[in-house]
Amino acid sequence: MPILSATSGWIDPDEVPRPVVTFGAAMAEVSGIELDRHRHMKGQILLVQRGALSCEVEGGLWIVPPRSAVWIPGGAFHAISATGALEGVAAFVDAAVSRGLPEVCCAVSVTPLLRELLVRSAHLPALYEEGGANSRLMAVLLDEIAAAQVEDLHLPMPADARLRRIVDLMMASPADRGTLDVWAKRAGLSERTLARLISRETGMSFGRWRQQLGIILAVKWLAGGASIQQVAADLGYESVPSFVTMFRKALGTSPGRYMSERYAG
Repeated sequence: MPILSATSGWIDPDEVPRPVVTFGAAMAEVSGIELDRHRHMKGQILLVQRGALSCEVEGGLWIVPPRSAVWIPGGAFHAISATGALEGVAAFVDAAVSRGLPEVCCAVSVTPLLRELLVRSAHLPALYEEGGANSRLMAVLLDEIAAAQVEDLHLPMPADARLRRIVDLMMASPADRGTLDVWAKRAGLSERTLARLISRETGMSFGRWRQQLGIILAVKWLAGGASIQQVAADLGYESVPSFVTMFRKALGTSPGRYMSERYAG
């Protein structure tokens, strides 16, 4: 399958008569990629090798840094944007062979084997011969997708229009450290009402949701090439150590080590 780029043509994976269809993808930073809300009948796994993807699916936002992937079930509406120069692989899976794969959208960790299977399958012709080695390769690929470990790189997105306005403002100005009461007044709500809506719509408290937003944005910006100092400032932290402490508590390691491990090897 050819490498997709900003100038190459698009082949609709739903129209290719194979159970698994895999594309390589390469986008220069100057061109980027921005795909509006759409869907495929086939499920898909998007592996990122360089750069980062933001993927909004009904009810949530997923960030996909290097050495991670996002699984999107068939039929799910989603929008995608990239940060930094992007390299990756996209595999589309027919529902007939997707038994055992996730039923909901999720970010997953990519093992070396899964990565190599995706890259190898992307070099096959679109109409690869079935019934032989290529079919066995695809079968192992599906097994590895099913066994992939889910990562906590997900931000629940509320459906309530009042909350979405607040979310849009917070994402546009993540350095704004306004309290729950401040944000409630901006939305014309009581503090209690806003807290109840956030909990009902996202399953999180206001503070927990905002922290998760910070983690999602930090991973996205770091993968796009921003420095730790710049990310800390853009998120409104008074010092780099306080940002590093928050990041380590959430993801179990420092932001520097987190990104170096993503690009190792």
